[in-house]
Amino acid sequence: MKISSAFSILAAMVLTLTACKQETAAAPNGKDVASSTKAPAVKPETASLQIDGMTCAIGCAKTIEEKLVEMPGVQEAKVDFETKKAVVNFDADQLSGSELKAAIESCADGKTYKVTDMKVAKKS
Repeated sequence: MKISSAFSILAAMVLTLTACKQETAAAPNGKDVASSTKAPAVKPETASLQIDGMTCAIGCAKTIEEKLVEMPGVQEAKVDFETKKAVVNFDADQLSGSELKAAIESCADGKTYKVTDMKVAKKS
């Protein structure tokens, strides 16, 4: 009985520690991918998006942030797991708010994340 209890506890610990583990990618210059600089936007806009379905900061929020940063036209993306919000600075000449929403909702299995509120504003 003690062996099965110890095994169960060990299995639970391993699952907990590895469930959301994901390495963070770094740009070739050693900086975080989310803060890489790009050419200035022709039509700068900022989108604020409420994202439902995130369960962890590393596996969920970081994955969404990295996907957004890789999109052509995205200048900067920050996804906050605690507030379930993403703030994306992008070039409206290359990208639209609906494309940002579609990119977020297509992460993982395409059913996990849902954008429930999106506000886009021109950046001055």
